[in-house]
Amino acid sequence: MYKTMTPGPTNVRENVRMARSLETTNPDIDPSFCEFYKETCDLLGQLMHTKNNVYILGGEGILGLEAACASLTEPGDRVLVLDNGIFGRGFADFVTMYGGEAVSFVSDYHKPIDVAELEEFLRKDAVFKYATIVHCDTPSGVLNPIEQICNLLASYGILTVVDSVAGMFGEYVNVDESKIDILCGGSQKALSAPPGLTMLWVSDKAIDAMEKRQRPIASFYANILNFKNYYKEKWFPYTMPISDIYGLRAAVDNVIADKTILERHRKIASAARAAIIAGGLELYLEKGFSNTVTVIKVPEGFTDKQILETMKKTYNVMISGCFDILAGKVIRIGHMGENANTEDMKLVLEVLTKTLKDINFPVKCNMAEFFINQLNK
Repeated sequence: MYKTMTPGPTNVRENVRMARSLETTNPDIDPSFCEFYKETCDLLGQLMHTKNNVYILGGEGILGLEAACASLTEPGDRVLVLDNGIFGRGFADFVTMYGGEAVSFVSDYHKPIDVAELEEFLRKDAVFKYATIVHCDTPSGVLNPIEQICNLLASYGILTVVDSVAGMFGEYVNVDESKIDILCGGSQKALSAPPGLTMLWVSDKAIDAMEKRQRPIASFYANILNFKNYYKEKWFPYTMPISDIYGLRAAVDNVIADKTILERHRKIASAARAAIIAGGLELYLEKGFSNTVTVIKVPEGFTDKQILETMKKTYNVMISGCFDILAGKVIRIGHMGENANTEDMKLVLEVLTKTLKDINFPVKCNMAEFFINQLNK
């Protein structure tokens, strides 16, 4: 078994694994499970600072992104896609899949979206039903200022869909203050539950827009409205993955008990970036670094495969490369959730230092030692 330090899925705590092994009831007809589900949703609402509707869906985090677009988009709707990363750009596929017209606001992939530039764009064209934004675009690790962006969009009457799958629980999210209409999350990132669940925080405005559609939502599984009355009717649209939700609840309880979770992520990420730079490597981003993932340029004259395979086969540590336009250009370290701890980050930086020496890259220092020194400052 490899020590996995990828940007999700993350390591899972023992109490989460044990919760998934508990004896289960029939989630379709047992009212006690419906109460358990509702309590879990309420806790998720508290963690994201909102009284909006919260739903847990049976499917990996991408389901939430598609469900948001499927439920809001009617043929011909103009949708603003904020594109400063691979997943940001990818929202356009969901929009067009359901008949919408995706209009992209493209900005530099090496930095966060410039709110002033977005405002200038909106002064010229703000006729959009909703906009899509990625909080932390995992391939590059860029962190977008969602509170400023969503408040700006709301001032133009544009609904907002935010993908914070790789951001939330490692970065602060306040749904109500940010005026987010649909927030999308996933179980396998900083929440540190196994993959398989998506969470949605949905405003009344978004529900209203879905209910006022001229055409029915062109999906069943990705239809958010199917969950609207689950608690009143004590009936779910499909059999809920009860063991997964038991595990999710244990992970939620872990987050609630961890009073320093955001500060821990900040310290680990900051010290790791400093150590990587001191070692002679270059970060992909110019600014706007997420506290959940660090993305490093593959040094000129070397390949991502050399680094990744040596770390995995020689030292039993797994980090990840990337895909799409960043394929072969970067390597990525995940320090989110259970992975955001001193011991594991020290190990991965120790192994990265050894690997660079093995492939004859002129590493400038022991990055693990530098990392520890940074934490102790």
